[in-house]
Formats: sequence, structure tokens, C-alpha cells
Amino acid sequence: MLDSVLPDKHLTEEQQDVFNEILDFCQNNLSAQTQGLFQLNGDAGTGKSVILTQLFLQLEKAAKKNGTDNYFLVNHPELLKVYQENAGGYQELRKNRFLRPTTFINRMNKEHKNPDVVVIDEAHLLLSEADRYNNFEQNNQLEEIIKLSKVVIIVYDERQVLKLKSFWSQKVIDNLVKRFQLHYQLATLHVQMRMQASHSVLKWVDTLTNDLTVKQVTKKNKSFLGGSYQGYDFRIYPDAEKMYQQLRLDNETYQKSRIVATADYPSTLDGKKHFVNEGNFHLPWDQYNYSNVTWAQKESTIDEIGSIYTVQGFDLNYVAVIIGPSIVYAGDGKIKIDIDKYEDQEAFKKRHQADLKDVSEAKKAIIRNSMNVLLKRGVKGVYVYFHDSRIYDYLEENSK
Repeated sequence: MLDSVLPDKHLTEEQQDVFNEILDFCQNNLSAQTQGLFQLNGDAGTGKSVILTQLFLQLEKAAKKNGTDNYFLVNHPELLKVYQENAGGYQELRKNRFLRPTTFINRMNKEHKNPDVVVIDEAHLLLSEADRYNNFEQNNQLEEIIKLSKVVIIVYDERQVLKLKSFWSQKVIDNLVKRFQLHYQLATLHVQMRMQASHSVLKWVDTLTNDLTVKQVTKKNKSFLGGSYQGYDFRIYPDAEKMYQQLRLDNETYQKSRIVATADYPSTLDGKKHFVNEGNFHLPWDQYNYSNVTWAQKESTIDEIGSIYTVQGFDLNYVAVIIGPSIVYAGDGKIKIDIDKYEDQEAFKKRHQADLKDVSEAKKAIIRNSMNVLLKRGVKGVYVYFHDSRIYDYLEENSK
């Protein structure tokens, strides 16, 4: 089980207020027989998924009496495994209520069913155009789910959009609300719950991923920059192998510590191993995970490099992040993005909807988002290595 999304996990005061708000929204719309969309925003690690799992447990408990027909959707195979496994620990939850969005849409249309409440985790991963390879023939998964359902609850973070075929903006959601005349409500979580990090560390990550600016680091060691900040380990290494060896030590002590990388190194699902090479560092990418145990929970994956697709939504105790060739030093403490160096061909597959004014900027946003997702996995610490050594050199020269 993944403890961080268990339905009986304690909620903070902020989370409890939002939980109550969403539950009232569901009950009011079902009673009034009106269509509703509740949108829960929040940065990676603010506890959005915890609220959803508790909400769905409450809905399913009530369904035993009121007969409502409810579903929990997530367009992420690794997270779906977690939710289905967790459901086995609660008699009120049924595994067949946890589905991928395409499965749900096709099944409801085939059976001519209109469920009551549909909860969608990681809604920023929903397809926003047709994907016939994955059996989705329509143009927008959220639109199709709204058509089928009475009340829809979505978790959304614009900074976690990772593919052109799943490219979202608030404008798209607003247009759906207007077109379907939905009762609409929005709440936002602000408190970082995953990373037990100081404000300065969180600010460093946000400044890098939002502003493409490398802030100075206040501590220095002979092997790395940074150190312990109010008990949270934040380090920048000039050597990927040394970073990895430290991570292995952390994994022996704390478990669930993994190394990940931006998609700047070639990899295809052809059954062969594809390696990330950085100086003396040499490790294979993760392989397609056919088992019911998630990549992040497998002990053997300490010997692999994870991607945004295997760790998005997951907590790691320590995470080591390799930021690859697409991130280039631009001088004066700034970085720039070279989209031609990004090797995730699936992320950049041509979008057929003519709704993006600037495809190049959309691609850059995807790369920024991937950094944001990877850098916010670590509960106890995050280590960073930049392929472009000039970034480390700048930080070393300007560290206090």
C-alpha cells in the first residue's frame, strides 16, 4: 500500500475544510439534480490526492444506503495500481470502481449508464485530443466524462501537464463550464505537505522551474553545494555518480529513495535496456512495469533511473534528479530550454487540435513541468545534478 494516499490518513485543517466543501458540493448538486464540476488546484505535494481518496471512501459508504453510482478515475497506470490495491483494505471500496478514463468512457457509453459522482485524480493527464492508439476516439476526455456524469470532481495542476496530447489550460476548463452550464466551484491548496523542506528550498525549486533562474545556494561542501536546511537535505552535485552513491546509502537507511532524470536521454519500449551516461555514471532507464507492484515500491529499482511517468504522484524519501541536456546555461544565473534535446517523442507528438498559439512555448512548458514534478518527489531530501556543468560552476562561484 502507498500510505500517502490511504483514505483514512489524517487531514490538515486546510485539507479538511476543502474536503467538507467538496462533499457539500456533491450532495447539493445530486439533491438539486444539477450538473456540477468541482476543481481542486494545488502544486505537487499539497495533498490533493489524499482529499480525493477520503472523499471517495465517504461517497462509497453513503452509496450503500442511497444507491449512488460513483467512479474514481486516473490516467496513470502506476497510480491506478496503488488505488486498486488500497481499495482491497476497505470493505466499502470496490476495485472495479477505479478505472482509466478511456475504459470508463467506452464502458459507460456501451452500457448507456450515467453515473452520479466521478472523481478524477491528476486531471492534467487527461487527453485533450483523440488518441486512437489508446482507443480514445473523441476529442476531449473531460468533456466526455462531463457528458456522462452528474457531478465531476477534478484535481488539476497546470504545472504537471506533460504531453501535447494532454495539454490543458484554465481557459479550456472555463469553456467547458460555460458550454455545459455547469455549477462550478474552485478551491486551491497552498501548503506543501510532501516535502518537509524549508521555504528557501521550495523557493529555489520554484524559481528554477518557473523563472528559469538559478538562485544562489547558501551552503558549501567539498563534494556538493547545499546541505541540511531545517532538517531537509538539499544538495547540488557536480558528479552524478557521487550523487547516486549517496542516494544508495540513503536508501539503505530510509528505503524508498530513487534516482530520476528528465527525458533527455534516448529510451524506447523495445525490451532492451537504454542507459543514461553522465561521466562515470552509467545506469539503465526503468522498464515497462508489468507487475502489480509500482516502480517506486520495488526494491530492485534502486538500480534503475525513473522517469516522470513512473514517479508522478508518488512520494520518495530521497530523490536524486539528473537534469539533462535540454537545460542549458544562458549566463548571468539564467537557464534556457533547448527543445531539440528533449528525447521524449511521445510528449511532443504532433497535436492535431489547432488550439495552441505557440507550440514551441508549449513544449518548453512541458520540460519546465517535468523538472517541477521530479524535483518535488522527496519527503526528506532532494539532490540535483545538471548535465550542463556551467550551471554548477556558476553556483559554486556565487555560493555564500
